[in-house]
Amino acid sequence: MHPFGLSRADDPAKAVAAHAQDPQLAFIAGGTDLIGLMKDRAALPDRLLDINGLPDMARIEVLPDGGLRIGALARMSDVAADAAVRGRFPVIAESLLFAASGQLRNMASMGGNIMQRTRCAYFRDEDDLPCNKRRPGSGCSALHGLNRNHAIFGWSDACVATHPSDVAVALAALDATVVVRGPAGERAIPFTDFHRLPGDTPERDTAVGRGDLIISIEVPACAEGRASHYLKIRDRQSYEFALVSAAAAVASDGRRIRSARLALGGVAHKPWRPRAAESALRGVSLEDRAALESAIATSFTDARPLEHNAFKIELAQRVAVRALQTAGARA
Repeated sequence: MHPFGLSRADDPAKAVAAHAQDPQLAFIAGGTDLIGLMKDRAALPDRLLDINGLPDMARIEVLPDGGLRIGALARMSDVAADAAVRGRFPVIAESLLFAASGQLRNMASMGGNIMQRTRCAYFRDEDDLPCNKRRPGSGCSALHGLNRNHAIFGWSDACVATHPSDVAVALAALDATVVVRGPAGERAIPFTDFHRLPGDTPERDTAVGRGDLIISIEVPACAEGRASHYLKIRDRQSYEFALVSAAAAVASDGRRIRSARLALGGVAHKPWRPRAAESALRGVSLEDRAALESAIATSFTDARPLEHNAFKIELAQRVAVRALQTAGARA
C-alpha cells in the first residue's frame, strides 16, 4: 500500500486552498473508490485530506421549487432512504440501491460516487499493459483487447472505457447540476457536462480540476420526476457494475408520452443522453412497444461497437424500452 499522510479539514475555503496548492493531495470522504485506486496503484497521493468534518455538506433538502439539494457528503444509503428522494425522484433511490453493497452505501458519499473512476480491467489491474488513463500516451489495451464491458458511444482510439456510477445515470436524465467550489468561488456545472468524453485526454474524467471541491448536487423539479425508474442489467444480481443500464422519466397524457427523459449507463465514458430518442418518443403510446422501439432506435444509428460488445446495441435498446414502460406505469 502506498504510504500517505492524513489530515482533517474543518473549513471549505482552507480545504480548497490546500488542494489547489498541493498536487499530491487528494480529498477523501468515504474512500470506497479512492482506497481501491491506491491499492491498485492507479492513484498514488502522498497526502489525504479528510473532508467529513466540513459543515452543512451532508444535508438533503427540498428546494422551494420542488427540486432537491443533495450535499456532497450525504451518504448513498441516506439519500436512497430519504422520503423526499423516494417520492419525488424514485429513479435516484433505485439507482443507489442497485449500487454496491449495503455496507459500502453506508460509507460512500454522493460526491465521491459521481467522481469514481472506470472499472476497466486494464486501468484497474497493475499489469503494466498500455493504458492512457494510467500513463498518458501509452495506448489503450482494451481497444483491441478484452472489451466486452466497454463503450459503444463516444469512445476514441485513446480510450474505450465506460463510467461506472449508477446514480450518475439517473442524475444525467434529470438534468441535475453539480455545485463546485474552487479558488475563484462557486460555479454550477450541468450534469451532462460534468463527465467528459475521452478524446485525446482520457486521463481527465470530469470537468473538475485542482482546487475544486464538490459542494452539492441540485436536482430541479420536473414533470417527469415522480414517474421514473432505473433498470440495470449485469452479469450477476448483486454487487456488480452495469453491462447496460437505463434511467427513464416520463410525463404522459393518459398512456401517451408527453415528454421523456432518458440516460444510458455502461455504454460510454459518461452517462449517455439519447436526445434523438427523447424527441421521437413524444406522442408515442406507452402501450405501443413497436413504436417505442422505433423511437429508441433513432439514437443508435451512431453506435460503434467493439469486437466483443456488439450485443450492447440491442440490449441497451431493450433496457430503455422496459425502463420507459415501468416509469410510465407510475404516471
